[in-house]
Amino acid sequence: MIPSVPSRFRRGLLALVMATAATTASAQQAPPPAPAPAPPPVASTQLTQPTTPVGPVRRISIDEAVTLSLEQNVSLAVQRMNPGISELDVVQSYAQWLPNLTGQFRFQSLEQPVATTLQSGSANFQQDQWLGNFGMDQLLPTGGFYSLGYQALRNENNNQFATLNPNTQGNFTFSFEQPLLRNRSIDITRQQILVSKNNLAISEMDFRNTVVSTVRDVKNAYWDLVVAQSALAVQRTTLELSLQTLGDNRKRVEVGTMAPIDIVQAEAEVASNEENVIIGEQTVAQAQDQLRALILDPRTVDFWNTTFETTDAPSLATSPVDVDAAVAKAMSGRLDLQQARKQLESNDVRLKYFKNQTLPALSANVDYGLAGLGGTVLHRDGGGLDPGEITSTSSIPYSEVLKDVFGFAFPTWSFSLNVSYPIGRNGNKVNFERQQLTNEQNLLQLRDLERQVVQQVRDLARQVNTNLKRVSTTQAARSLAERRLEAEQKKFGVGLSTTFNVLQAQRDLAEARNNEQRAILDFEKSRVDFEASQEASISGAGAGSLTLGGAIGQGTGSAGSTTSVTPGAGRVGQNR
Repeated sequence: MIPSVPSRFRRGLLALVMATAATTASAQQAPPPAPAPAPPPVASTQLTQPTTPVGPVRRISIDEAVTLSLEQNVSLAVQRMNPGISELDVVQSYAQWLPNLTGQFRFQSLEQPVATTLQSGSANFQQDQWLGNFGMDQLLPTGGFYSLGYQALRNENNNQFATLNPNTQGNFTFSFEQPLLRNRSIDITRQQILVSKNNLAISEMDFRNTVVSTVRDVKNAYWDLVVAQSALAVQRTTLELSLQTLGDNRKRVEVGTMAPIDIVQAEAEVASNEENVIIGEQTVAQAQDQLRALILDPRTVDFWNTTFETTDAPSLATSPVDVDAAVAKAMSGRLDLQQARKQLESNDVRLKYFKNQTLPALSANVDYGLAGLGGTVLHRDGGGLDPGEITSTSSIPYSEVLKDVFGFAFPTWSFSLNVSYPIGRNGNKVNFERQQLTNEQNLLQLRDLERQVVQQVRDLARQVNTNLKRVSTTQAARSLAERRLEAEQKKFGVGLSTTFNVLQAQRDLAEARNNEQRAILDFEKSRVDFEASQEASISGAGAGSLTLGGAIGQGTGSAGSTTSVTPGAGRVGQNR
């Protein structure tokens, strides 16, 4: 009984018979044309051998790959700077509490017309003034503010009624203001400090999240390379089998025990397998580039020519993962949840501040001043409106001025209470109400994020357990395909099978091996994603994004990136 043949082979046989008949008819009517040059043979033996690397070969384990990425990954180095930038924001917020030193030196020369004979004894009033002051002010952590300063002044003029000319003055001033209601428990500075601290913690968590994601990408890229190399080996083995079948068929045709059409089938199979090897080599090169970009610094010598030789093989687990333990770990330690909770703390700080701003503005002010006066004392002999002539002079040195100032000889002080309160639904009340609604909204978003995290971890755990079962079934299918090919080859050797059946068994074995490799890769990558999902958000696994009423909102992503090996083609495709 003739075995069934697929339609593409039936069409090939029909085309071959028609071409043979046409060639026979043409040979009877006209002389045969000159034979066309044969196409150059494909160097199949070269395709079955590993390609010689053009650069250095580096043996690397998965742990070494992770270590290199943490040291040399450029994207990670960029993210590593963000916590430092956020820390500077904290320092800048605290800087508002630092004392501020002030100082000034000024000289002024004044000349102006006089309006009264009491101002000067000439047509113009002239005065030279030297002024110097220094002081300090500071915003206090209680919301208060103080300032203190000392001023030294020297005046010299042409006023004939001046008793001290030139005269020197010394003045010490102190002022203090303290809010009693609004801005007492919290003000804009304290709000900024607390929020910037939370933002620093969020930035550090974001960097740790980037580290986890980078490690995950490196592990997945490593397993992509492992499986791509394994798939290429499968295609080369399949090519060797098809070449062996082609050689055996040619020998049988030569001795007359096989029809020439069986050689055509075997040659077609060889050509198809050669294409698969070429595609597999391209896939390996792409996997090398992907891993290289993740673990090496682009400035490394021979960056693009370094070839990695993987040393680790997939280690399959023997038992399913513990879903409940993984969910509990994710709920307590997952970084995106911690970031969201930190953002809620910042929102609570804002709510406290806006609530405080709805209170009346009541503040206490204290001002205190001390003064001293000295200079050259002019003694005159006149009286009344006639100042008279200067008969003698005496001097009050500046040390006496300082003695008066710091001896509290001439104090001046005041105390006041200031109050203001806007009537109606003012902007502060609107801000408070808006922040209340924002906090309630963010609490609901956090609950939804927690639900998404649990769902994501459960889905990834389910993927791990499913892929572990797939590995067992594909391994059994591959073992059966090997036994079937062996049986078909034995039957073919004694004439009980056909070339088509042998080639079909070879294709089935290649597909079974690719399915096994795909299942192993899916298992390893799902396990990597499952472990990472307990620490950080994973893009591509179904968790949504969350922004909690502030400048920093951290979204969750998903995992479940899969890599497929196309049966019979050796292609490893990645969907991230």
